[in-house]
Amino acid sequence: MAELTWQKGTSTGGEKPKNDNKSERLKFAIGGVLILVAIAVLIISGTSNGAQYFVSVDDVVHNAQYVGQTVRVTGAVFGDTIQYNSDAGELSFTIASLPDEYEDLATALHEAVNLDGVTRLPVFIADTAKPDLLEHEAQAILTGTLGEDGVFYATDLLLKCPSRFEENTPGDEIHLQDNV
Repeated sequence: MAELTWQKGTSTGGEKPKNDNKSERLKFAIGGVLILVAIAVLIISGTSNGAQYFVSVDDVVHNAQYVGQTVRVTGAVFGDTIQYNSDAGELSFTIASLPDEYEDLATALHEAVNLDGVTRLPVFIADTAKPDLLEHEAQAILTGTLGEDGVFYATDLLLKCPSRFEENTPGDEIHLQDNV
């Protein structure tokens, strides 16, 4: 039977230069800097491209500078203006300007739709389903553009309905039944 042995061979290509360790560190440093630059470019381009102004209904209606610009606007929904075409997926309604300062959102929404002389903005949304929370005095947060015809063409719609999400006031207690 033959015996098999293994011996570590000697290198015939010469020895590694001592500065190889420095060149590896330099490669890692350059790679790290490139990664940091790439991350910085992504962050800067992402925030500048996705920047949207949040403006009031009053500002959008009264300033022509917002025509054609992508903005975010919030207002109280007038329930009697809600129209939905389920065949075309088109939704339209009108929102009212919210007061500048308020303590209670439900009260602010109620006042916004019931005060005379409040600024109104017609809204149109295409290719959408009618949300369950879209009702009278709901808070609508919209992203879109104001058309030259004075209609706000929304691409995104978020709704808050304070009547469905009432907060407990301090001092209110929750009583649980013990089923033991």
